[in-house]
Amino acid sequence: MASGPTGRPATIYDVAAHAKLSIATVSRVLQGTGPVSAKARERVDQAARELNYVPLRAARSLAVQRHEAHGLVLPDLAGPFYGDLLMGYERWAGEHGQSVVITVTHGNPDPRRTVMDLAGRVDGIVVHGNALDIPTIQGLRKAGVPLVLIAHPPVTGCDSVRSESAASAEQLTTRLLDHGRKNLQFVGDPASSHDVSERYAGFAKAHELRELHVPKPVPVPLTEEAGRTLAEKVLQARNRPDGLVCANDELALALVASFVRNGIRVPEDIVVTGWDDVMAARYVSPGLTTVRQPMAELGRVAAERLHERVTGVRTRARNDVLATQLVLRDSCGTGISNRGM
Repeated sequence: MASGPTGRPATIYDVAAHAKLSIATVSRVLQGTGPVSAKARERVDQAARELNYVPLRAARSLAVQRHEAHGLVLPDLAGPFYGDLLMGYERWAGEHGQSVVITVTHGNPDPRRTVMDLAGRVDGIVVHGNALDIPTIQGLRKAGVPLVLIAHPPVTGCDSVRSESAASAEQLTTRLLDHGRKNLQFVGDPASSHDVSERYAGFAKAHELRELHVPKPVPVPLTEEAGRTLAEKVLQARNRPDGLVCANDELALALVASFVRNGIRVPEDIVVTGWDDVMAARYVSPGLTTVRQPMAELGRVAAERLHERVTGVRTRARNDVLATQLVLRDSCGTGISNRGM
């Protein structure tokens, strides 16, 4: 997996030699046991990074040298999105005899070390969104760890599974513009993820095709709290937008609730749209116009793709793009063609 001095997988002995430290010291650093100096820890970490060292653990099936386990690395577990993703992933994995080890990187001071340790206990790893930076992903790939990326731009040598975003965002924005909205704002930070950047690209394209000024995005986190905070600013604004195209449903639902509570009519005074089609979007009043992405299917396909790479069924990387669907409800004020119930 990792690259040692002779091209074979790097071992703890290679790390010790590279760091010019004893095996015992390197072992204490890697296992997190016993006292070591900060300088020694830094030398071991640097050596492990340079060698792409993956600590090997005993495989459950020695005959095939596999653990029958997948690693799933997520940036967070907050919000409704991850529930459906995990359900789709674990259902497929369970049906095919694979266990799933979940690691969350948000708040982790050293996600690279955590994930390299995880790589020694599983047969392959699925990474969602921006849970890991590119250097860490590249380090895993160079170490020979089978990788699948979800909601992430393609990386050479890795499988990727993502939902289509730009075309659906363009379709949604076009509908709002065609129904007379003249001051739309995109809510979400395109720099936060590939998916959000694609959604803003579709929003921008709809404006550009009509030779309209493209509004800059409102770069807020995709959280309920951020939605409530933004609603307060919109309520106090002199030049209030007449529509908010949100990068996810959490933002949109919080905005709608705040507007309704403060006597702002949705969609008459302002339209609000979301993305994901979480369950709550169907039952709020007014119902939330959104874009449905196949979250459980994303998980299922990712599990299947990783299993194919681990078992050698397929050796070449592939990139899957799953279709999304515009779901029209009352919050956009453009007429109802699909209630999405």
